[in-house]
Amino acid sequence: MAPQPTVDLGALTDLCTPWCIHVAVTLRIAEHIVAGLDKIDALASAAKCDPFVLHRVLTHLVNKGVFLEPEPGRFSLNEPAKELLNPGARIGLDLTGIGGRMAYAWGTLLKYVQTGAPAYHEVFGTPFWDDLEAHPDVAESFDALIGPAGHGTPNADFEITGGWDSIRTVVDVGGGTGAMLAEILRTHPHIHGTLVDFPKTVARAGAIDRLTTVGQSFFDPLPAGADIYLLRGVLNNWPDWEAAALLQRCAEAARPHGRVIVLKSVGPDEVPRSITIDMVLVGGRHRTISEFRQLARQAGLDVMAAGKQPSYYVVECRPVQAI
Repeated sequence: MAPQPTVDLGALTDLCTPWCIHVAVTLRIAEHIVAGLDKIDALASAAKCDPFVLHRVLTHLVNKGVFLEPEPGRFSLNEPAKELLNPGARIGLDLTGIGGRMAYAWGTLLKYVQTGAPAYHEVFGTPFWDDLEAHPDVAESFDALIGPAGHGTPNADFEITGGWDSIRTVVDVGGGTGAMLAEILRTHPHIHGTLVDFPKTVARAGAIDRLTTVGQSFFDPLPAGADIYLLRGVLNNWPDWEAAALLQRCAEAARPHGRVIVLKSVGPDEVPRSITIDMVLVGGRHRTISEFRQLARQAGLDVMAAGKQPSYYVVECRPVQAI
């Protein structure tokens, strides 16, 4: 057996450094330095904060390798600090948006581990999805964090059994503002698409050729009779009972001849188990294919194909026909 690497528990349990980074990003310290405000008094004035405390925060980060202090009280950017200028990194660290929601949500981990149910509401007063509905600015930062149109970076490069030539209609269930579906329609010009998501979300889809939008909860009955019902990065946001309810809606709509295709939420049985932020926020789960087969069967679906492709682990299901 190979020797285990030495573990520095002090480094693993350091809460000061990540919070200092969150604060520096929220106060836009890197941006102020780029703008020429490199002295601590000028930085504190621009950031509207206490210069004494800000100086200690930045000095701590300098000691950890983020920012430079070439002379006392004057700061500059090094390569790690320049990364804080990246819009994607900034969204995930800014305490005023989704970055703050995720940071504080980790404080509910103990309750989640003890009960198996997310405790987000104990910090923010309401469950995660309701919180986003009540705070459009946070919802906007959430959409920006997970990618274009709030549905991740669109990539239609995946194959299905029998190919795409016979497919005429695709329903993207929980497809955000349609970035993924638009890419599918661009790649396959003979297909028509239907985008299903909350009314405020699909209203931002804009004009997309051959696309119909349906503003509703995907836990309500879905538009019926399509060839494919696509769930991309959706099931991992829900615990088992709600994921099963969503799959059941897809099965109902897909009968008798449609298919349900799942991307990004399922992986092979040998995938390592880990804790992820979507679990803490909403009790979601990234499921192995064995776990998914059981869930799908409960929802009236049979898994007909599953496997790793260059872009996704692709799972195809057929509805179990009612007797």
